[in-house]
Amino acid sequence: MIDQFIDHFCKLIKIIMVIFLAIMVVLVFGNVVLRYGFNSGLAVSDELSRWLFVWITFMGAVVAMKEGTHLGTDTLISRLSVRGQKICFVIANLLMLFCCGLLAKGAWQIVAMNIATKSPVMEISEGFFYGCGIFTACAGAAVLVLKMWRLARGELKDSELIGVRESEEDTLDLPTAQR
Repeated sequence: MIDQFIDHFCKLIKIIMVIFLAIMVVLVFGNVVLRYGFNSGLAVSDELSRWLFVWITFMGAVVAMKEGTHLGTDTLISRLSVRGQKICFVIANLLMLFCCGLLAKGAWQIVAMNIATKSPVMEISEGFFYGCGIFTACAGAAVLVLKMWRLARGELKDSELIGVRESEEDTLDLPTAQR
């Protein structure tokens, strides 16, 4: 049940990312046309595009963590026994949970400092901009806890113990269900 929730949540994130990217394309292209064609422009275009880009990046990190598509090297891990891989998996996930905690704490502090500050053009609280750190920390922590829960219950496949891909081409070989 929790697996399905996380899967649906990541699908929702992907849809939001596509919408944000489409908005960015329209804003930037429209701004270029207005500037070069009509010697005017949209003031909101640059600022909103920057905000959306940052949110896309942070949301994409959560999806990549869930799907195991972050690039890395598995030279040592792939040579270990399954038991050794499980131990390294738990250690790595605990370290990443610690990092999620640091990210959440830091993002919370920066949101608190900037919640009253308005963005120059959109006049929206800067807290929303920095809130992507809190979102990523919480969602990433949920993904990590789920992976460790699946390992504890014996539901995690041995192939999922190595949480990185050697190259971008490796992600193309993933079954559709894992994407």
